[in-house]
Amino acid sequence: MLLSDTLLLSLRGILVNKNRALLTMLGIIIGVASVVLMVSLGNSFQQYIISQVESFGTKTIDVFPKGFEKFGGNLDSLIYDDFLAVQQLSTVERVVPIILVSKSVKFGKEEVSPLVMGSYQEIFGNYGLRLDHGRLLDRNDEDGAKSVAVVAHQTAEDLFGNLDPVGKKITIGDSSFLIVGVLKGLGSFLLQDLDKPVFIPYSSARVLSGQKHLSYMTLKARSDTDLAKQDITELLRTRHKIKNPLNDPDRDDFIARSAEQVTSIINSVTLGLTVFLSLVAAISLLVGGIGIMNILLVSVTERTREIGLRKAVGARRSDILLQFLFEAVFLTLTGGAIGTAIGVFLGWFLSHIAARFLGEFHFVLSLSAILLALVMAIGTGLTFGIVPAGRAAKLSPMEALRYE
Repeated sequence: MLLSDTLLLSLRGILVNKNRALLTMLGIIIGVASVVLMVSLGNSFQQYIISQVESFGTKTIDVFPKGFEKFGGNLDSLIYDDFLAVQQLSTVERVVPIILVSKSVKFGKEEVSPLVMGSYQEIFGNYGLRLDHGRLLDRNDEDGAKSVAVVAHQTAEDLFGNLDPVGKKITIGDSSFLIVGVLKGLGSFLLQDLDKPVFIPYSSARVLSGQKHLSYMTLKARSDTDLAKQDITELLRTRHKIKNPLNDPDRDDFIARSAEQVTSIINSVTLGLTVFLSLVAAISLLVGGIGIMNILLVSVTERTREIGLRKAVGARRSDILLQFLFEAVFLTLTGGAIGTAIGVFLGWFLSHIAARFLGEFHFVLSLSAILLALVMAIGTGLTFGIVPAGRAAKLSPMEALRYE
């Protein structure tokens, strides 16, 4: 019997009951759509993180006191002399100290609580912050401990609306600061909003907060980030009299973390979640495969006389086997194609929504996920179609013709 005839018979067998065929494919559709959606969104999020790191530079290292991230840790382990020592390292291009001021910011009746950061002018270059209008902080502001501030885009909008903030005064805590510049909108970096901070001179922040230690310091490595991090770690351990021959981070009173490290950690977490959610989604394929097997077993029973008649007029066992296998594969492949289209559309739609909150978030279509989902769909059809197909092929022509 010609292969084309077998394919045509398989298609007719499916089209006899369209509603049943659609319900049979539903599990496959849901499974494939879920796999494509989860993998594509995972890849999109990874690409979002990588693009952010590239836009801000991959040589940034932040050094925190351990208490900054670990509950019960020391919050005042970093001092200004540590900053001066790190500044002398040949592997460090530039480093700035930072003091975080926990004060609200007011203008008239408007009040917000952005991150108030006291630092040097180099912080803008370290974080890739760009001026919209006015000017940035300079050395004269630092040397004179001037009460001046540069505000980020969102905070300027929250406090002043459509007014130009430059030249106006805001109140930080109980102190008045003159706004000298406004930054361009930047979005977020590794889920931290960079459109809200207020920047004041480091010396002014020390006076305002009464804080003698550093909240943290940020730097740019000259070339090799790992080498710079190693130098910083050895220097601070020596200065803080920390004996750590086994290089155990838990014994240090500080944390040195590069942007690449953060990216690697987030990518690992994202990959793990993507794989886990994809495996959960793939269960729908298993359920769909069982549904296909059940429907085909019912179909074999309903078409017993047809099978007997075909065998009586010369159809081989292999022809019957292929006919039902083709039906199973056709159902899963069609369901896979529909599921792929749904998964791609949902991924694009959700990415479009995410872009409104995260900024530059683009949908990354994962061709590997599509191929994997389709291969899994076909494999499901073959796996769960072999039992009913084998059962149909083994039917005796005489017994099949006598079946009522």
